[in-house]
Amino acid sequence: MSVKTAWFFPGQGSQAVGMAKETLLASAAARGVWDRVDRELGPELRTIVMEGPEDTLTLTANAQPAIVTTSLAVLAALRERFPDLPTPALAAGHSLGEYSALASAGALSVEDAARLVRARGLAMQEAVPAGVGAMAAIMALDATVVTELCAEAEQASPAGEVVRPANFNSPGQVVIAGHADAVKRAIDIAGSRGGKSKLLNVSAPFHSPLMEPAARALEARLAEVTISPLAFPIVTNVEARPNQDPARVKELLVKQVDGTVRWEETVRFMHEQGITRALEIGPGKALAGLSKRIAKDLKVLSVCDPASFDEIPAFLS
Repeated sequence: MSVKTAWFFPGQGSQAVGMAKETLLASAAARGVWDRVDRELGPELRTIVMEGPEDTLTLTANAQPAIVTTSLAVLAALRERFPDLPTPALAAGHSLGEYSALASAGALSVEDAARLVRARGLAMQEAVPAGVGAMAAIMALDATVVTELCAEAEQASPAGEVVRPANFNSPGQVVIAGHADAVKRAIDIAGSRGGKSKLLNVSAPFHSPLMEPAARALEARLAEVTISPLAFPIVTNVEARPNQDPARVKELLVKQVDGTVRWEETVRFMHEQGITRALEIGPGKALAGLSKRIAKDLKVLSVCDPASFDEIPAFLS
């Protein structure tokens, strides 16, 4: 296991009822992570993850701690199975996944990560009344074009309405967010320029200026938390550059709430630094799919269950 590797951690949307259930059954270390979160947030979250219903799991205030806890439980199982698992050169998480990445590097405890993302999820859910905001994925258009059409849609909207790029995910896929009517105008403009679009089933316009109240609420909660030294750098969403300074972690997490997730740039930077292999640790395979479109020769293995663990030695050798 001598290849220069990175760790990726998934964000909201990767949740599924029963995620990592086999890992939980097989690994005492994974169960230990969930036991710690149960003591912080109550045992109801684990029941929702394992048994559903899906619409309850999908609620932002549940999905966020569920995904982070699942990712950290999978990581604990990996470290239990492979005591010599190499430390990554870099790590990153998509939006919410940045908390998993920070916990993997030792900056946050499991308990603090769970508490913070529960508070973050509630704050994001409550920042904008239902129906006021929206998000949409714009496909088949260059990121610069999407940025321009958002500005055009915003200019054509009533004063105070906003629509901005929220996630630069991969070439040809940019997620936009803002006031619902402004998002619809942006979709219409995108269609007139040959783009395709899809409204997303989300409870709030994440990573847009409308999330500013949530950023302030999270800032207050972060003030109660101690950030420990990072064992390795985290490539942050808002800068797409590595940070290993504990003093900057809180500031970057606050900016992330209403700032743009620069995932495409994050993966490109890692690839330029010589990363050739990455483990996507946690539920789903979304980040592996995005990576194929960003840097084709950066290989990503999605690991969540014991069967995928079996592939790791050959993948990293």
